[in-house]
Amino acid sequence: MLGVLTTFLSFLYFTAPSIRKFFAGGVCRSNVQLPGKVVVITGANTGIGKETAKELARRGARVYIACRDVLKGESAASEIRADTKNSQVLVRKLDLSDTKSIRAFAEGFLAEEKQLHILINNAGVMMCPYSKTADGFETHLGVNHLGHFLLTHLLLERLKESTPARVVNLSSVVHHAGKIHFHDLQSEKHYSRGMAYCHSKLANVLFTRELARRLKGSGVTTYAVHPGIVSSELVRHSFLLCLLWRLFSPFIKSPWEGAQTSLHCALAEGLEPLSGKYFSDCKKAWVSPKSRDNKTAERLWNVSCELLGIQWE
Repeated sequence: MLGVLTTFLSFLYFTAPSIRKFFAGGVCRSNVQLPGKVVVITGANTGIGKETAKELARRGARVYIACRDVLKGESAASEIRADTKNSQVLVRKLDLSDTKSIRAFAEGFLAEEKQLHILINNAGVMMCPYSKTADGFETHLGVNHLGHFLLTHLLLERLKESTPARVVNLSSVVHHAGKIHFHDLQSEKHYSRGMAYCHSKLANVLFTRELARRLKGSGVTTYAVHPGIVSSELVRHSFLLCLLWRLFSPFIKSPWEGAQTSLHCALAEGLEPLSGKYFSDCKKAWVSPKSRDNKTAERLWNVSCELLGIQWE
């Protein structure tokens, strides 16, 4: 038995580079440069968002890192400015678990900037113990879906004024396991940390689909993204996932690799006809039948507006 285990571990060791390359996924091939363009990325103080911000800054964009922890944001921005030689990397406070913070961020941004070309809704939480946001929403739903729903609503007119413009929503392959329980959206009757995350990721895909439908012909397009299984702080609430991520590190993408599909959807030319679609490894991917349900997408949209107290035509 020991010999079999030793042989297996040796096999993994010698094949790790090939395995790593296989799981790394697609790479953004776009050569588009962004001088004069304005980008907002939520949660860009770490992980995928940070790598996305770094690449867009390298291409000359004015990048806003919108994050809850301003100190971490400033540290990331300093690193990005030094690495890219782009001084136009700015940090603004945004707490997606508090609609007052979202509104304050949007108000400040709109007063500061007359254009917005790319909005990347990157931030998220995963596997949190049951809790509610400042507004009483279950945390996964409130941060991953409703927070970005409200932010996009508040910034949409600026996006329309800056066309062509794009909205990129980070979802996940686990949206396939999700379901929108309209009778228990806040998970007060039953709560599973893992399933709550899946439900919120399905909400991201449904939001992208309905947003694309409503924005058709406006010059603003939108895309949902599965970044892959990425080594990041997202799994920090689960000891088991942290352990698994370390154990299977040869199979897990780096933050740079995880950022590639976000970059593809933000930059690739000729992507406009695919607005509303779901992407993985820099190409259109198969999506859950549940996320193709237009009635569910529209109902979630209307319920989200009601919960947030907004009107979105």
